[in-house]
Amino acid sequence: MRPWSAAADRLRPLSRWWGSRPAAIRDREFALVFTLLSFAQPLSRIGAQFGDLPARAGCAASVLLAVGQSLPLAARTRWPAVCLAMVGISFAVYESLGYPPTFASLGLYIALYSAGAHQLRHRRAVALAGMGGYVVLSITLYAIGSPDVWSDFVVFGIALAAMWGVGAAFRGHRAHEAERRRHSAQAAIAAERSRMARELHDVVTHHVTAMVVQAGAAQYLTASPDQVGEALDAINATGRRAMAELRFLLNVLEASGESASREPMPGRVPALVEQARAAGQPTELVEDGERTPMATSLQLTAYRVVQESLTNAMKYAAGRRTLVRLSHTPAFTDVEVTTAGTIERGAGSPVLQHGGVHVSGGRGLTGLRERVEMLGGQFTAGALENGGFRVHARIPAGDTV
Repeated sequence: MRPWSAAADRLRPLSRWWGSRPAAIRDREFALVFTLLSFAQPLSRIGAQFGDLPARAGCAASVLLAVGQSLPLAARTRWPAVCLAMVGISFAVYESLGYPPTFASLGLYIALYSAGAHQLRHRRAVALAGMGGYVVLSITLYAIGSPDVWSDFVVFGIALAAMWGVGAAFRGHRAHEAERRRHSAQAAIAAERSRMARELHDVVTHHVTAMVVQAGAAQYLTASPDQVGEALDAINATGRRAMAELRFLLNVLEASGESASREPMPGRVPALVEQARAAGQPTELVEDGERTPMATSLQLTAYRVVQESLTNAMKYAAGRRTLVRLSHTPAFTDVEVTTAGTIERGAGSPVLQHGGVHVSGGRGLTGLRERVEMLGGQFTAGALENGGFRVHARIPAGDTV
């Protein structure tokens, strides 16, 4: 490892600690340290020298003017224009009186950068005032005997303008990042709304369909009170499951599913199968392999694939044999739901025909495809050559949550 890299690694925790502190506190601490360094003798020759006037000995006034170039930096982000004005005036007077070089003069560069980076209002007025002040200082120094020529004044002015420009560029970058984050937040909100719509579609459609099928069957059982009671019990149980699913959905949306349920969603698939059977759909469940720990979003996706597929089976292939197969491996879980039926092939995508109704993938399957592919999985849904309809999703195990 290179020495500079090792030093950077050692300083990284300190940098994170410094960045986590409020800006106002950081500015005050920085100004205090900078002021103390301004009176360190080894640093006295490091600074901005302007005018090249005959040097004079330092005195109490030079100390006050040096402090005036460093201590106002405590307000450099909160009041950048005020900070620049105080530092600029102190610098101008200090240089005009010919005091010896001081490290505190670098405060002018910092104040210019801060004004470019943090001044939010009246930026043009502040910039024009700064330019005007620099012109007055240049004329004053020339009038009192500065040996510098006009090119020296121009070069120094360009250096000062460059510091303002660096701050302005940083401000523009910060504004661009804020706008990017705003757009990202809006996109995330839109995606969350779309996901909520898909979830509500999955939950409500599935259970309401089952209740409608059960209620429709109950009307033909009036001659058998016991069977009517069983049908009503089934409808009641379906309604309760619908409420439980909606509560689970709210937990998923509010807590990202991390604490919504301790039972893995694939483990709740048997309840879906039993519900489909109770609604009159002959459904079989086959599960191969050992369940792999999965993130809640992946578990929920596997559950929704089965739920949507059984919903479609009960709506468009009622009474047809349906097979649900879960195959677990350490890397992924395969979810496959196959429904027997009559397939009509047309110019478009395969459709499942039942009772004169032709159904393509629809919103539910489209939402499942988007959900699975967003998680890095694979999704297919379509008619089988020998009749029937098959939905298959391969969902990666991912990281546990």
